[in-house]
Amino acid sequence: MFPAHRPRRLRTTPAMRRLVAETTVRPRQLVLPMFVKEGAETPVEIASMPGVVQHTRESLRKAAVEAVQAGVGGIMLFGVPSTRDAVGSGATDPDGILNVALRDLRSELGDSTVLMSDCCLDEFTDHGHCGVLTPTGEVDNDATLEVYGEMAVAQARAGAHVVGPSGMMDGQIGFIRAALDEAGLTDTGILAYAVKYASALYGPFRDAIESALQGDRKTYQQDPANAREALREVELDLAEGADMVMVKPAGPYLDVLASVAQVSTVPVAAYQISGEYAMVEAAARNGWIERERTVLETLTSIRRAGADIVLTYWAVEAARWLDRE
Repeated sequence: MFPAHRPRRLRTTPAMRRLVAETTVRPRQLVLPMFVKEGAETPVEIASMPGVVQHTRESLRKAAVEAVQAGVGGIMLFGVPSTRDAVGSGATDPDGILNVALRDLRSELGDSTVLMSDCCLDEFTDHGHCGVLTPTGEVDNDATLEVYGEMAVAQARAGAHVVGPSGMMDGQIGFIRAALDEAGLTDTGILAYAVKYASALYGPFRDAIESALQGDRKTYQQDPANAREALREVELDLAEGADMVMVKPAGPYLDVLASVAQVSTVPVAAYQISGEYAMVEAAARNGWIERERTVLETLTSIRRAGADIVLTYWAVEAARWLDRE
């Protein structure tokens, strides 16, 4: 007896495999995170993230144009200020590095891409936490919301199409939505970092923003052991007016991503974070894995799990590979 069913028939040629592929990755679904460093005269390489740099204002503009030309769907911008203080005052300063760079990019790119901004204080505080602290050193949730509201308005006025609150403060989406609406910025979207875990894989990112973090963020970022809690966070952010929701990190939490995609009524994003990037780059540089195949496989797995949008440091390279294919 020969086999009655032969699934291999649908794998015989590249054309056949392409025809029946269940999941696709396209450049428009990729968002490129970028860093801009205040006062930098030349781009600064990030040792733990080979190929990623802290940009000058000028190199940022050039690289952003190249990303748009490659077909990348959006840019997520992070600022690296030259000075920090306890309340992260550079975050709300119209002349702070992040807001200045947003104006640069909006002037350069207009509406040709979706310009996103990180709406969090960790880049701007001298203690490295995502919020302002109480006298006893704890993150003050409600006092932080006030700053987030001001920060979101400043970023929207500087040119952000979408603000990305990543601090995991309770009520942050509702507070920011109200602040934007009261300022007449009703068209500015919110990408909610609805599910953000206290991961061990953020280390290279903290190098990138020169974080001065003291302690950890386990009292506000989620416990990696919890999955149902993620759905509660998503439900709350949707009720508060999130336009998109995100899971971060992506790779270690594909199960959570799949669950979020099943319940979300808005587009779902996933952030392939710095540690995920660094591990692949390190293994590829040692010749242990095929770099391009591995990158595209990881992106496909994130899309397959349910992400409509993927934030990845490989966005431009991947876009070019995908267009070549």
